[in-house]
Amino acid sequence: MSSFPPPINFPKWLEENRDRLQPPVGNFCLFKTEDYTVMVVGGPNARSDYHYQPTEEFFYQVQGAMILKVISPKTGMFEDIVIGEGEMFMLPANTPHSPCRFENTVGLVVERTRPNVPGAEGEDAMRWYCPNLEAHEGKPFLVREERFKCTDLGTQLKPIISKWGQDEKGRKCKGCGYVAAERELPGGLRRPEEVRNMQQKAGVA
Repeated sequence: MSSFPPPINFPKWLEENRDRLQPPVGNFCLFKTEDYTVMVVGGPNARSDYHYQPTEEFFYQVQGAMILKVISPKTGMFEDIVIGEGEMFMLPANTPHSPCRFENTVGLVVERTRPNVPGAEGEDAMRWYCPNLEAHEGKPFLVREERFKCTDLGTQLKPIISKWGQDEKGRKCKGCGYVAAERELPGGLRRPEEVRNMQQKAGVA
């Protein structure tokens, strides 16, 4: 008899557990150790926030493609990253990002346990930016931020996202007065194939 738990037959697990991958976040923790958390995430999701964390995040798309909306550390501007089926991507630490998932898609996400650092440096944050890009010359303009010590994303994100949706005054931009809809993303949301076509035409993919 092995002293280790048996391997997971992942296709079979998906068949039996798709009901656990429900909006608005749709993730389920498969493994959690002192150093890493492995989650399976289904689509569609219903989020307009950008998640900021002090550690890297690994994405692997098992079924279908997703869009990872980010704020580039180099340019400070919004960018869309397409992660197709069978593709993987390592997101650098301290990069605001919004994972956008579509129907009939499944991905694996691996996160590191957050460092035990006091104060804001060791905290995660949920950020919402003004969708009225014209008023801010296309640049990210922060509307709201909720900081927290990350212990369990599967349970911590949902109440923070719900609070954003229920607080209309909290969705009002102090820079231009625009009131964001609950699930309104800056720049909107395009399908992965549309983003890839645009990037190929621009010579950036």
